[in-house]
Amino acid sequence: MKKVFFILGTLLLSLSTYAAMNVNKIDPPFWYTGMQNPELQLMVYGEGIGNATVSVNYPGVSLSSTVKLESNNYLLVYLRLDKNVKPGKMPLTFTQGKKKFVKEYELKARTKKGCEHKGFDASDALYLLMPDRFANGNPDNDQIAGMAEYKVDRNDPNARHGGDLAGIEQHLDYFSDLGVTALWFTPVLENNMTGGSYHGYATTDYYKVDPRFGSNEEYKQLIEKSHTRGIKIVMDMIFNHCGVEHIWIKDMPCKDWFNNPDHENNFVQTSFKLTPHVDPYASKYDFSQMNDGWFVTAMPDLNQNNPHVYRYLVQNSFWWIEFANIDGIRMDTYPYADYDAMSNWMKELNEEYPNYNTVGETWVTEPAYTAWWQKDSKLSAPKNSNLKTVMDFSFYDKINIAKTEETETCFVSLGIKFFVMAKLHFRPYIPNQTVLFPQRIDENIAATDPVRIVNAVIDNLNLESFKKLYKETGRCPYHPKMMLKVIIYAYMNNIYSCRKIEKHLLRDIHYIWLAGNEHPDFITINRFRNRVKEEINNVFTQLVLVLADKGFISLDVEYIDGTKIESKANKYTFVWRKTVERNRTRLMDKIRILLEQVDETIAQENSIKDTSVEFTSCRLSDIVDELKEALERQPATKDKEEKKALSKKEEAGQGT
Repeated sequence: MKKVFFILGTLLLSLSTYAAMNVNKIDPPFWYTGMQNPELQLMVYGEGIGNATVSVNYPGVSLSSTVKLESNNYLLVYLRLDKNVKPGKMPLTFTQGKKKFVKEYELKARTKKGCEHKGFDASDALYLLMPDRFANGNPDNDQIAGMAEYKVDRNDPNARHGGDLAGIEQHLDYFSDLGVTALWFTPVLENNMTGGSYHGYATTDYYKVDPRFGSNEEYKQLIEKSHTRGIKIVMDMIFNHCGVEHIWIKDMPCKDWFNNPDHENNFVQTSFKLTPHVDPYASKYDFSQMNDGWFVTAMPDLNQNNPHVYRYLVQNSFWWIEFANIDGIRMDTYPYADYDAMSNWMKELNEEYPNYNTVGETWVTEPAYTAWWQKDSKLSAPKNSNLKTVMDFSFYDKINIAKTEETETCFVSLGIKFFVMAKLHFRPYIPNQTVLFPQRIDENIAATDPVRIVNAVIDNLNLESFKKLYKETGRCPYHPKMMLKVIIYAYMNNIYSCRKIEKHLLRDIHYIWLAGNEHPDFITINRFRNRVKEEINNVFTQLVLVLADKGFISLDVEYIDGTKIESKANKYTFVWRKTVERNRTRLMDKIRILLEQVDETIAQENSIKDTSVEFTSCRLSDIVDELKEALERQPATKDKEEKKALSKKEEAGQGT
């Protein structure tokens, strides 16, 4: 009888062990070949999967390691993908005892290289919207069976309102009509939280769009249709925390997956005081509470210091860029996540996607503190956030104060506040720079050189009227005095093409000195010339008259620098010599004809299609890769001894 019970017990134990091993899902659901980082982390979910061993049999893929976590329902699998691994479905074999289970995992081809993903920038008009509050394009997804309890009621500000991706897609023309070039949605990932979590900041699945908004494919489709209208999509992400209904909280992978994991018995909330980041005297307690405390009870604080958590989050951001072709990332609660981890993430992202952009929500209201978070900021050195863009809450704060405060005098009104903040600033222009290592810039410019005449004359002109042509907001423009000097000097040297002027600003020391080493491109020069054409022509005309009257120049059809050339009908060139043009009326006619020649040159230049090849980081990468492949095909370099032996062998062969 005992034997029977023993055999039966053993059989039941074996059956339960085998039955327990299964794979519910794998994050990420698929991956891409050709990524710079050859490492791939797979987070495998399934009851008892932690007891399994894993093997992979696919060309170009090797198993680096597996990590068993404290919970037996997770298994981390680290793979290494060779550079030339091919797209396809690779079998992952999970083994437990005598039982084997095969799960196919797909590697897909990238649709474009990392350097071809271009992010939003300062030229974009960015429109923020909350998908749940924008438009309900598909009422069928308002109520999703099986999700945590919630209600849809547009009269309740805390309930969901039914907005979705379909509603946004149906109104893309609205954004185009507004002139919007980029859309930033609040988070669209699953928030399977009691009450609905309409705002989206309590993620419960990092690889799934909330079904009340739509599907992953619908999100991708919306982005594709937006791109056809010239509209970019910025994705709101959260590395700092997830939602308390996430499976990671219900079944914690390990104790250090979260900061302050004992939330039910010892809840620690962040202080929301970000000063410990910049305060060298901040206590460890203050820093820890700020950095590791939970945002609210519904938002557990992820521990980015855990290397597995960090890798999961990094891969997630890359996956959405590759899968959905998003045009940028807005990272929520940026300063509350671990500084070093976020810095490393930005470094990795910038290396994989050098032309991409990420903006961090750094909610601080002092400009210097905002600057502290900026990539390459001297304020945070030797640390470097590697964060390209920070949100300007200083501007936001001052606008809010100005809008709501009661004032008795106009001096503290919104207009005055805005004037103080948005005062017109030109880009720094230092016209008389003298040092350009290894020698002085003006060392080879004679004291009587015409460029000095143009510089001195225009320096003494009053160009206040030019300021009315500029807006007081946006980027700092090039200084109009510098632009005017460069264009006038170019005209005086018979150069009218914007492209040629651009080249001279890079190559000719006279232009470099005159422009203070600024380098506006031909588009900027052309735009400036079109905006102030009348003013330029007026200054140019008067300057020519004055210089001709003083004997500095003449306008001749036969001589350039004293050399006789074939005359062209009605084409005049300047000659820098002391020949005075006495007939003022005749000189004015020549100037008029020359300015017409300038207009003709500009029109011809604008009509020519740009056939130049843009030298991008992608092209550089292609060239390097092709060169490496070509070099690899060459025979291995021989050392001296091998060369000697080969030489003797060849000589012996010639002797016979």
